[in-house]
Amino acid sequence: MSDLEREQAQQRAARIAAFREELAELRQEQVLQLNEAQEQAVANHHRQLLAHFRQTLDIDADDRARQLSLGMRLASLFGALALAAGLFFLFYQFWGLFDAFAQVAILVGSALGSLLLCFWLQARDASGYYAKLAAVLAFVCFVLNLSMLGQIFNITPSDKALLPWGALALLLAYQCRQRLLLLVALLCFGLFIAARMGDWAGWHWWSLGERPELFMPLVVLLLVPQWFEQQRYPGFAACYRVMGLLYLLGPILALSYWGRGSYLDWSTGWIEAFYQTLGSLLAGFTVWLGIRRGWGEVINTGLVFALIMLFAKLFDWWWQLLPRYLFFLLLGLIAVLLLVVLQRWRRSAPGGAQ
Repeated sequence: MSDLEREQAQQRAARIAAFREELAELRQEQVLQLNEAQEQAVANHHRQLLAHFRQTLDIDADDRARQLSLGMRLASLFGALALAAGLFFLFYQFWGLFDAFAQVAILVGSALGSLLLCFWLQARDASGYYAKLAAVLAFVCFVLNLSMLGQIFNITPSDKALLPWGALALLLAYQCRQRLLLLVALLCFGLFIAARMGDWAGWHWWSLGERPELFMPLVVLLLVPQWFEQQRYPGFAACYRVMGLLYLLGPILALSYWGRGSYLDWSTGWIEAFYQTLGSLLAGFTVWLGIRRGWGEVINTGLVFALIMLFAKLFDWWWQLLPRYLFFLLLGLIAVLLLVVLQRWRRSAPGGAQ
């Protein structure tokens, strides 16, 4: 079974549910009437098809199953985080009781054991929930492994540890279809690349946060889904696009109010004005690009960034000048105006309501 087959089966099940609802509406409005034999044939076919999908691909065949699946995903996520935190504190609680050889053996054994457990569950768990939980646990064990081995052998902390961490997170993300680990991998790689660029520019990697512009080249993550097909991994393309935008828009937002962190050889006021203008233009372009390409996550990211920029600027202009009640009333009126503009924009789009 592949995740692509499961995703296609899930989409088919959603279409069947929508077909049933629409057929009931058409029957009630007396637009379409099927005879009893036709209705029975369609119902039997759909019932057999959904039963086959449920047994072989473990899909959510109805609303109840979808609600339970959401609960299972949340339970899997929180379970993984709780187990990882428990393992972390367990190590530190009893760490001093072991000698160096036992410590190294425990670290290597836990990292390899959790990784093998992840692959074993992934081969036997049709739903994928337990494998994803084990994948997060394996990643945490690996991070602990490198970190604590460095302490045991007194190795100087280095940004180069981000590279193997990101590589393992990426491997587990694609192996178990775990979007959380993909985001972790992109974060690790992004921090590593920015740290290397800062090192070439003469900055220690500990000072990475003082130069937000180092993260901006990572906007190329937007293009990864165009270079490498992500259709077999639902949601992965959206992760690349959102992280690429955050690596670009986040530093712009920071520099629009903290010009001292820029490499530009301008006055602080000019730097902040430049990035405020650039941020406004990029927010509009991001929304336009998302609408043109049909990327909902890009639209939402652009809108959130535009709202943050807008309300931050309104705060700068009017917080000291206006009474509090008038300031918030003004914000509410601006939000209503934005709602009207977006509604008109949606209706004027091709295929929108007339």
